[in-house]
Amino acid sequence: TINDETVELVQPYFEMEDYTLQHGKKVCGNVAGLLSWTQAMVVFYGVNREVLPLKANLAKQEGRLKIANAEKEKAQAELDEKQAELDKVQAKFDAAMKEKMDLENDAETCKRKMQAASALIDGLSGEKVRWTQQSKEFKSQIKRLVGDVLLCTGFLSYCGPFNQDFRNLLLKDLWETELRAHKIPFSDDLNLISMLVDQPTISEWNLQGLPGDHLSIQNGIIVTKASRYPLLVDPQTQGKEWIKNKEQDNELQVNSV
Repeated sequence: TINDETVELVQPYFEMEDYTLQHGKKVCGNVAGLLSWTQAMVVFYGVNREVLPLKANLAKQEGRLKIANAEKEKAQAELDEKQAELDKVQAKFDAAMKEKMDLENDAETCKRKMQAASALIDGLSGEKVRWTQQSKEFKSQIKRLVGDVLLCTGFLSYCGPFNQDFRNLLLKDLWETELRAHKIPFSDDLNLISMLVDQPTISEWNLQGLPGDHLSIQNGIIVTKASRYPLLVDPQTQGKEWIKNKEQDNELQVNSV
């Protein structure tokens, strides 16, 4: 029930020097309480006059907030619905992209296989002439194999004691003449070394100390292929060192005389 008029009427009292709580206590305790109450009510009225519009505005804003929250919840529900639809569409899109990538990978793999197959076919077609020629050579080699093997076995059995000149004499002048006389086919350009040993073995022998000339390689063939034990006449000790290196892993025992 306090209004501006009431507050205006009590203002002169508040300006008096003795209108204080200390002076009121000197007169009477009840008077001091009434004095303090009037001051407090005027202060409350001033504060309440500012608070009431704020309360009204608060209620108004709370109403707006309630409406906004309702609209927000409605919008959130719509957003959730759209998000669910988006997730479904995104899942379909991801599946379609994965299928696309799988198809592209399959197509690339198929393309590489086709290119490799085409290259293989082209390469094989180019090899056809060589294979045909090689097949004819194999047939011819089979026919000459008896004479070639006969020359190789004769070399292993009888050519060991001789130098290169006598070995060529035996092979070319004597034995090949006999084969022709008896009409035994053989290779005119027979290479005894390639017939009896492969190149990796020769390289290994060279690493073990055997010289790389034809005579030394032929001697190595006789040592390793002949059925009888060889006797080495070795003034330079090259053969000795080669055999020791070659057989060192086989517990070779050397007796010094």
